[in-house]
Amino acid sequence: MQIEAVRNPDLVTLNRQYSARHVTRHNMTKFRAPKIDTVRVGVIGLGNRGPNHVKALVQIGNVEIRALCDKTPQQIQRGLAWTQAAGHEPTIHTGSEDAWQACCQQADLDLIFVCTPIPLHAPISIYAMRQGKHVACEVPAAWEMADCWKLVQAAEETRRHFMMLENYSYMTFQLQTLMMAKAGFFGDIVHAEGAYNTSKVNNNLGSKAKGTWGTGNYTDWWWLKAYAERRGNLYPTHGVGPIAQIMDINRGDQFDYMVSMESGDFNLAAKARELAQDDPDTYTPLSKLAYRGNMNTTLIRTVRGRTIVVQHDAHTPQPHNLIHGIYGTAGCALFDPPPPRIATGGHWVDESECAAIRERFTPELARKLGASTERHGHGGSDLRMDWHLIDCLRNGLPLPQDVYDAAAWSALAPLSQWSVLNRSSAIDIPDFTAGAWKTNPRNMDINFEDGGGNTDLLPPVEPATDVDDALARQWAQDHG
Repeated sequence: MQIEAVRNPDLVTLNRQYSARHVTRHNMTKFRAPKIDTVRVGVIGLGNRGPNHVKALVQIGNVEIRALCDKTPQQIQRGLAWTQAAGHEPTIHTGSEDAWQACCQQADLDLIFVCTPIPLHAPISIYAMRQGKHVACEVPAAWEMADCWKLVQAAEETRRHFMMLENYSYMTFQLQTLMMAKAGFFGDIVHAEGAYNTSKVNNNLGSKAKGTWGTGNYTDWWWLKAYAERRGNLYPTHGVGPIAQIMDINRGDQFDYMVSMESGDFNLAAKARELAQDDPDTYTPLSKLAYRGNMNTTLIRTVRGRTIVVQHDAHTPQPHNLIHGIYGTAGCALFDPPPPRIATGGHWVDESECAAIRERFTPELARKLGASTERHGHGGSDLRMDWHLIDCLRNGLPLPQDVYDAAAWSALAPLSQWSVLNRSSAIDIPDFTAGAWKTNPRNMDINFEDGGGNTDLLPPVEPATDVDDALARQWAQDHG
């Protein structure tokens, strides 16, 4: 395994230079592309997340899956299992590292789903937009600061939508707390906390019980390499995304600056040393790598003076924990650890009152899709998100999450690394909207107040083989 040294680029100068050059060519927050009655989709990357999106897409009306792409021919079958069962006939792109380019060039596509390893997210997305395609990209959108700026530039210049697929914004409690915030339930929101904390040791190093011994869950050990080559919060968007939408970040408020601190590695290298006792050839080299700390904590202050804590821990044995705490002058809410809770008047309300409040603030999107989401990953959020994206494209509506959201939330990864490597110094978070955040309208129209909501939901499909997302099943187990 080839490991690069941890880099510490001068992000202060880089962001100053990009900010000085950036002039908004077109405000993508308000952008309405021409309506697409039948959305023709290509999916790139059929490892862990791609098949789950294919599973959702074949259940959404007016969608044609016209292309499947993965460098590994065997992975293509994970997508074909769903498309064949649903009667789709996609073109196949496989067998080379750059097969994705041919997929992006395919003329009969409107939308590309990018579900590859994270280092490829930005390059593929930018290329796809410049080929005239709208893009839906897995999280985070980028790991490099310059790529965050380039994504914004590409979307504005091509006038193509870019949506980062932050599915945790579509979880039931997160949708309900978003509705509560819009209705003023919390009063003025003062502080929020979010996280992606869950044990990924077996996913990264492999497990005999899960059949991933000696390989891990990820192609070419790419996630494990990232933990050796990077510092900071590598995976910030699950924690910060739902909070940013509740706080109207990029739409009335803006990230201002942040600091980040992380622990040492007490767990990952030690686990590799343990595994090396059974397989020294594979695991001894992995045990000698210098991994990022097990827990990273980032603190953000907004222009309006509100604060946000974002954590990432993938190595200690804690259960899946998103926190998702919202604290306002009139009320509070907390998702993890379970059960989800709501507070008014300085105390957590009882179970029946909590259920009544949640029911009152359940949005139309969740009501419309109802129990049909239960078969889908991450508490049904995968289907809700993909359906909402397709519905917006079919109705010519602004997207629920735009390229500025993707850039701002993803930028926390390189910015947190800079802060950690500079003794937790503060660093400004750039404004990708070029000041438009002051007047941008709210997004996430989950009550269809601006139209839409008319895309059909089709019966679920039964593939011939089990190709469900193993990571989504792990989430279901943790939140059962």
